[in-house]
Amino acid sequence: MSTKVAMIALAGRPNVGKSTLLNALVGEKIAIVSHKPQTTRSRIRGVLTQGEVQFVFLDTPGYHRPRTKLGDYMVNVARESIADVDATVLVVEPIPTVGRQEKGLLDQIAARGCPAVLAINKIDTVEKDKLLEVMAVYSQAARFDAIIPISAKTGDGLDELLAQCQTYAGDSPFLFPQDATTDQPERQVMAEIIREKLLWCLDKEIPHGTAVEIDRFSQRDNGIIDIDATIYCEKASHKGIIIGKQGAMLKKISTLARADCEKFMGERVYLTTWVKVKENWRDSDRLVRGFGYTDQ
Repeated sequence: MSTKVAMIALAGRPNVGKSTLLNALVGEKIAIVSHKPQTTRSRIRGVLTQGEVQFVFLDTPGYHRPRTKLGDYMVNVARESIADVDATVLVVEPIPTVGRQEKGLLDQIAARGCPAVLAINKIDTVEKDKLLEVMAVYSQAARFDAIIPISAKTGDGLDELLAQCQTYAGDSPFLFPQDATTDQPERQVMAEIIREKLLWCLDKEIPHGTAVEIDRFSQRDNGIIDIDATIYCEKASHKGIIIGKQGAMLKKISTLARADCEKFMGERVYLTTWVKVKENWRDSDRLVRGFGYTDQ
């Protein structure tokens, strides 16, 4: 059997639903999601194998104007992710204007000569007339191989999007095992799950100033997985908010994270969390690299 691979980048501004789309395409939660922008910080590969075709989707950080060293890293990842792919899916919201971030991404896609597909997400939130306006505006702004309305939340349009992505598949051995869903190490997935719960449970700027490091990841003979994790924040006052009154907030975050860790691992998980302060770590090249945000 001859096999094919399609490398597809998912690009777009923050909070358009790229990670939700990746999870929906792969059929498993491998990228964290939240209602806050700039949730995704690194390039995450999602893998879907259907028959003789393997799709490798690259979920990228949202394209934005960076204000920190971490922001610089995220934008660089977003730019580089569309360099060596077979096609780019530009994910947008159903708004009938082409924003500055979308124009910037379209310019980069055009400069690299990369085939482009427009995925208009969140179609479950608008009327059909509005959707036609969006399609017309983007048709005039750039040349797309296809414009596909989708809802990553409900699954509408995803079969059509996959069929279009399959047209870019080239002859190649599979890059990942057939049952793989991501290239992320399990430790990294666990750290991201904990960070997702910080994003959901905490308000305003605090979650964006957090990073999670897995200090221990081991499995007992009876299958139980022990995870020790340290949550880093930028200010002592933030540490108090993360821990909460009598440890209530940290307990809530840890309980929610443990449930998702167990779902992903398929085993019971014993999770222990600590909170430490690393002042202004997002503006330190050394600390940003230390937390694993590197271009490698």
